[in-house]
Amino acid sequence: MSNVGQAAGLQKARDKVRETVGYRRIASLFDEGTFVEIDALAKSGGDFAEAVAGYGSIKGCPACAFSQNSDIAGGAMSKAQASKIKKVYQFAVKTGVPVIGIYDSIGARVDEDADMLSAYGEILLGANSLSGVVPQISLILGPCTGTSAMIAAGADIVVMSGKGELTVATDGQGGSPEEAEKLGVCHVAVKDEPQAIETVRRLVEMLPSNNVSSAPLFDEVQPGAKFRKGASLRKLIDYVCDGGSFLELGEKFGQSTVTGLARIGGTAAGVSCLSGIIDPDSCSKAARFVRFCDSFSIPVITFVDAEKFGTLREASKLSNAYSEATTAKVTVVTGSACGPVYIAAVGRGANSDYTFAWPDAVVSALAPETAAVFLWNDRLKGSADPVGDRAKLIEEYKTTRASAEAAAASGMIEDVVEPEQTRVRLSACLDMLAGKRVSSLPKKHADIQL
Repeated sequence: MSNVGQAAGLQKARDKVRETVGYRRIASLFDEGTFVEIDALAKSGGDFAEAVAGYGSIKGCPACAFSQNSDIAGGAMSKAQASKIKKVYQFAVKTGVPVIGIYDSIGARVDEDADMLSAYGEILLGANSLSGVVPQISLILGPCTGTSAMIAAGADIVVMSGKGELTVATDGQGGSPEEAEKLGVCHVAVKDEPQAIETVRRLVEMLPSNNVSSAPLFDEVQPGAKFRKGASLRKLIDYVCDGGSFLELGEKFGQSTVTGLARIGGTAAGVSCLSGIIDPDSCSKAARFVRFCDSFSIPVITFVDAEKFGTLREASKLSNAYSEATTAKVTVVTGSACGPVYIAAVGRGANSDYTFAWPDAVVSALAPETAAVFLWNDRLKGSADPVGDRAKLIEEYKTTRASAEAAAASGMIEDVVEPEQTRVRLSACLDMLAGKRVSSLPKKHADIQL
């Protein structure tokens, strides 16, 4: 065959692949014209490999990705596909850029049984080895079951479309986006594929390329809402963060905690809101989020209005996550932060760089209900209305010894700030802490409650 004929044949083969769903997805993920394919002509079982892989730019940020191609053998995992995926991870190691995996596969090629065990193991090892080095995002657009689900769920952030399935069960049972959200393995679930792809593009833009890069900076955008007294923590986020920038993660998991990425004064940051009784799922959700932010030096802003923890094990997990994190941490007490909640997420135990409270906040080493009765029990002696007088004592304790002003006077917090000034003060704190550097004791990792 002549050189002209060979060139024409190669171009025809490339065009065939570019017509498939796997290629269209990965091309739409990257900025137009920037996608460069890896191993474009790799073969599997006489056809092209069941995944498309390569690199390019996403909103101007370099990244690499692979896309399982359900138009070829249902996207079934093969030795050739595994080889392409491993090259993506190797490329990420060399260049220090995020990895996005697009999952849509019927499973594994049954005729490559022995090779599959090795291939899956190598991919899982590569993904786990890169954890905390570069951001990893899984985009579930079709079936993702069995071992593939383990690989996908290990990413920093998991995004699913309405047609996605994510479950370790090979028959797909229990893998709907709704079920995955409730289990905490899916961070963002959206209706359709274009929305899911755009969500990943937003995430890449807000994350640093790797664990030695700084958090991205943007032009400041004014908030989309004005402060209103008594607003929920979710509404407070709209007031504090740059307009339209907040992207919530894990909305359906751990209802007493809100976590997500946002921009404050143009600086990308993680936002964690702790409220009410912090149940076990909420502790786990917040702990993993703080550890994720710390891995990539993303500043963490924590809003606290919480009564207590639901269980000891998860409280210990959350406490460890905050105290071990060396990224910039700023805490705002908007309501109650007493006892274990204060110690774990607010005070010196949480290793916060700067903590301030609103004037009406309650900050105490002990729960006011306990402290007031313990310290002032003699004032209840002979009371004609012990229940009513006890309630008055507790309220008095909150407004005196447990007040924000008293906490600032004793050094438990750095300052008392009017709610309307929260955004301005947070922006100033992020600017001040942008150059934070901390050396920690040499160790492999902490032994936390899991």
